[in-house]
Formats: sequence, C-alpha cells, structure tokens
Amino acid sequence: MRLLWNDLNTFETLISTVIKVEEKEAEKKMVAEGTEEEPTEEGLPFPNARVVAIMRKYLAHDKMIKSEVKKAMNRFLEQVVADVCKRMDQYPYAMVDYWMFEKAIEPYGKVKVLGEEKERVIKHLETMRTDVEALIRDIKNV
Repeated sequence: MRLLWNDLNTFETLISTVIKVEEKEAEKKMVAEGTEEEPTEEGLPFPNARVVAIMRKYLAHDKMIKSEVKKAMNRFLEQVVADVCKRMDQYPYAMVDYWMFEKAIEPYGKVKVLGEEKERVIKHLETMRTDVEALIRDIKNV
C-alpha cells in the first residue's frame, strides 16, 4: 500500500511538472508572437491580450494600436455579446440552442449584405442622375 501511495505522489508531481512546462512554453510562444498579456484592466470583460491579438491579425503589421482603442474594442465586444444574449433570452425555452444563436446573430450577418445593397442602390441612383442631367440638357437645347 505504501508503494502505491509513493507512486501516486510521484505521478502527481510528474503531472504538475508537465503542466508547468507547458505553461512556460505557451508563455514563451505568446511572447514570441507579440501577444504577451498586458496587465488586466479593471472592468474589461475579455482578456485584453486576446482581443489585441485578434485585432493585429486583421490590421496592417506596421500599425500601432492605442490603449484607448484596445479598451473600446473590448467593451464593444461585450456589447455585442450582451445583445446576442438578450436576443437568445427572448425565447421561452430553458436551454439555449444553436438555432437560437443563429437567429440572434442574424442582424450581424446582414450588415455586410446591407452594405453591398447600399452600394448597388447608390450606383443605380448615380446612373439615374446622369440620365436626368442628360434629359435636362436635351430639353434646354430644344
């Protein structure tokens, strides 16, 4: 029994050592990628380092991000999560299902479509304007 207990303690020590090594490797990787964690800001809903890492993924590499922009993005993401959750909470069910999530994020997916539609309408209106201007010139010349 004593031998088994010693083996268990050795196993636990080995596990904790492996976890510490993995944490150190992850920290080194984050530092190498430039996503080292900044001191956590009071009142920010998400880890700021993760938000900044995502921002850097889509911004040009030579851009610098001011801390107020990082915080504002973090708070904006909180508002998006709150909005989606409020939409999902409108359903009377006790379990939040994936289809509820899909319905809740629908407006965010439609933003791109609406932007494309807006551009199409603007081009059409510009074409109409040039036609109207041409008609006005023709009428004045008559």
